[in-house]
Amino acid sequence: MSSLRLLALCLALLCLTLEALDFKTYEEAKILQKKSKKLIMLEVMRSNCHFCSDMQRDVFDDKEMSLWIEERFIPVKVNLDTDSLPLGLKVSFTPSFFFIDIDDNIKKKIPGSWNIEDFKSLTKDLK
Repeated sequence: MSSLRLLALCLALLCLTLEALDFKTYEEAKILQKKSKKLIMLEVMRSNCHFCSDMQRDVFDDKEMSLWIEERFIPVKVNLDTDSLPLGLKVSFTPSFFFIDIDDNIKKKIPGSWNIEDFKSLTKDLK
């Protein structure tokens, strides 16, 4: 393999590991929640969902926004193409967001794709 191809491969792999928001599995989030008492922010998405991709690119890949979210919530992503929803949750469309407390109560449900300012506004008072 040429050094240029090796460099390109390394850069591609690095980009894949640089997703700004560190999504957990639901099981990991429940363990972390016992210690932190933070709400779980559960994003329900699909692989081919244009609006889900927009939300990932425009909101979750933003480093400052990712830090803001991780200070307040434990982020979890469930892909309906490969995973099942916990707690018997149902969605009409993707993306949809559920904010879940330590007792598995839904504190808020937010359907749809949002920009950074709107998503902050919709979630800033959740505790």
